[in-house]
Amino acid sequence: MSEAGETNDDAFTYNGGRVDPGETANIRYGISETYLGDPVRIPVTIVNGAKPGPTVFLSAAAHGDELNGIEVVREVAHDWDHAELHGTLVCLPVMNVPGFLAQERYLPIYDRDLNRSFPGREGSTSARRMAHQIFTNFIDPCDLGIDFHTSTRGRTNMLHVRANTEDPSVDRLAKAFSSNVIIAGEGPTGTLRREATDAGVPTITVEMGEAHRFQRRLIDRALTGVASVLAEFGCHRDSSVHWPGWRTIIDDDDEKTWLRADAGGIVDMKRGRGALVHEDEVICTITNPFKEEADIVTVEAPFTGLIVGVLENPVVYPGNPLCHLVGLSSATRTAIEYERTTGRSRSDL
Repeated sequence: MSEAGETNDDAFTYNGGRVDPGETANIRYGISETYLGDPVRIPVTIVNGAKPGPTVFLSAAAHGDELNGIEVVREVAHDWDHAELHGTLVCLPVMNVPGFLAQERYLPIYDRDLNRSFPGREGSTSARRMAHQIFTNFIDPCDLGIDFHTSTRGRTNMLHVRANTEDPSVDRLAKAFSSNVIIAGEGPTGTLRREATDAGVPTITVEMGEAHRFQRRLIDRALTGVASVLAEFGCHRDSSVHWPGWRTIIDDDDEKTWLRADAGGIVDMKRGRGALVHEDEVICTITNPFKEEADIVTVEAPFTGLIVGVLENPVVYPGNPLCHLVGLSSATRTAIEYERTTGRSRSDL
C-alpha cells in the first residue's frame, strides 16, 4: 500500500490513446462496424487518480437489456468525487452496444451472447472480435473488476454476488462488496468474470433485479457495494468497508435449486424476491384459465431457504423456472428473522 503524498506515475494506455495521472477521459471506442461500415463504439470513462493504487474496472450491459448496472457504473464515473482517488477506474457502462440499441439481451448479429465470448479472439466471430477489443484494451490491464448483470426477462434477482471463492483474491473481492448472498463457482466458460479471473484479474459478477428497467433501491445498494470495494482495496481511503448484517456463502450444489413448473398455466406467486421461506411452505400455485380446484398445482419449498431469483412473468410451460432457492444455516436464518421482526433489516432485496 502506498503512503499518502506519493504520486501516481502510471498512465492508463489502450490502443490509440492514454490517460495520464490526474486526468479523466470519456472515450467512444470502436470495437466493430455495422452493415453500413459505420463504427460500433462503446462508451468508456477512465478516471486515473493522481495517487497510486489498483486499477479497477466496472462493467455493465454485456447483455443489452440489463440496465441496472448501467446506472451504477455511470454514477460512479460521473457523480462521485474522485479527487483523492488512489489508482484508476475503468468504467464500461454499456459493453453490448448493438444489443442495447435494440434493447435485446444478445448481440443482434446472429443472436450471439457477448458474455460467452470472452476473452475473444481476432479473426473469429463478430462476438469474439468485439470481446477481444474490450478485453485487451480495458479488462486485461486491470487489477480487479466488478461486472453487473440482472436476471433475464420475465424473472428478477435479489442483489447477490457470484464469484470463484476458491481464489483468495476473488474471495476477498466478493466479501468486500458486502452482499448478503454469495454464490460460489467459476462461472461458465466465456463469461467475463471467469475469463478475467483466469487471466489474473480477480472479478465478480453482481446480479441485481430484472431487465429493461432502473430499480433505484437496488442501484443504491450496489453503489454501497462499490464504495465498500474501493475502501477495501485502498482506492477511496476516506470510505469504510460495509458489513451487510449477515452473509451466506453457497458453495455446494445441494444448497441451491431451481424450482420448476410441473404443469403449464398461470402462476400465483405467494412469495417474492428476497423472501425467507420455510420447508413445505407454499411458494406459488399454478392454475388453468378456469381456476378449477382439481387442476391447481401447489409448489412448496423443499427446504428452508432464501428466494434469490423469482418468476415475474406469471405464465409457464412445464419445466419453466419458478424460483431460485438457496439454503441457509440455522444461525443465518436466526439473523434474518431477527432483522425482519425488529424492522432493522439491512438485507438486499
